[in-house]
Amino acid sequence: MNSQQMLDRFVTPLLEGRRRDCRDVLNHAIESGIDAKQLYHDMVWPAMEQVATLYRRDEINAATEHMATRINRVVADQLQAHLPRNEHNGKRILISCADGEPEELGAQMTADLFESEGWDVFFVGGGVPNDEILSLVGKLRPDILLVFGTQPAGVPGVRQLIDLIRDIGPNPTMNIMISGGVFNRAEGVWQEVNAGAPKKRRRRRRRVVETAS
Repeated sequence: MNSQQMLDRFVTPLLEGRRRDCRDVLNHAIESGIDAKQLYHDMVWPAMEQVATLYRRDEINAATEHMATRINRVVADQLQAHLPRNEHNGKRILISCADGEPEELGAQMTADLFESEGWDVFFVGGGVPNDEILSLVGKLRPDILLVFGTQPAGVPGVRQLIDLIRDIGPNPTMNIMISGGVFNRAEGVWQEVNAGAPKKRRRRRRRVVETAS
């Protein structure tokens, strides 16, 4: 069974809200020897993106989107235990996200992948005030702050957070990464919100999944 066939077998019951069938697809894949990281990249992550796309296009309603997202989160929780645990690499990442279930799911999977690669991961989720994130940046001094996912209306808020961090400078060498949601759909938004490396050593941003793989 190739990746597309596996994804199709998973998405059909996912959109119909059939929790047990989705878990059966996952269990069969694991028993077949498919690597957990590959299942994240080839099944769970693209399924999440497909659900989000269908919802944006009004091809599924809110009830279907909510059911699918929650099932996908259960599957991600189950899959996390099968990820490899690489040796600690001495790096830290702080992850926040927009205040929504799909964004939480994407950020959680990203946290799982970074942790598997040996990072110390601090995942605060959504709805955390900017001043509290600023305080955590100063306390934890992470190598990366990742802001995952938002809708277009949330972009100014992300810019405010990044400007606050840049202006106060609690961790001057920290990179700021954005991914998911509108950040992946609209080219150049990351520049508008001033994300990336500190200006003196700014580097081209890479996708989160590539960084964690």
